Amino acid sequence: MFNRGKSHEKNRASAALAASRLGEGTHWQGELHAGPEGLCIEGSVEGTVLSEGQVVIAPTGLVKGTIHARHLTVRGRVEGILKVAECLEILGTGWVEGEVELATLVVDEGGTLQGTCVHRLVAREKEPLPLVPRKEERALDRHAPSASGTHGQVPDYIPAVRGFDRNRY
Repeated sequence: MFNRGKSHEKNRASAALAASRLGEGTHWQGELHAGPEGLCIEGSVEGTVLSEGQVVIAPTGLVKGTIHARHLTVRGRVEGILKVAECLEILGTGWVEGEVELATLVVDEGGTLQGTCVHRLVAREKEPLPLVPRKEERALDRHAPSASGTHGQVPDYIPAVRGFDRNRY
């Protein structure tokens, strides 16, 4: 909202930096492999797009099929299955329809995501165990019978203490 000029400049720059470009009016059918340098699709693709880097779908771009990428920016239209390792950005003119598996999602005003979206957990260091046990574990421990004595059990009656007025409290 506040950085519109910067956002569009960044997106134009990322499309310009792509090492491979499928130009407007070009139709590709089959499997398309791109390296870590990136790929910009201005034409149409039917099939699978595999990239180790960023894939940019230009406003004139159309992909029907599967996309596997580290980072995906959509300004055109994508229909199918998307597996994005890091971030999926759907800009104002972007349309994504299908099944999406991703780590981070950014949708600009006007962008559309229609279908299912599953958040993939990013590999993190092993999380420390909580100091307080889970609620289910606490409930089981509290009501478990003890092997010896009356520890943990409620007595049948509680003797009244002299000088204690129940009505007072």
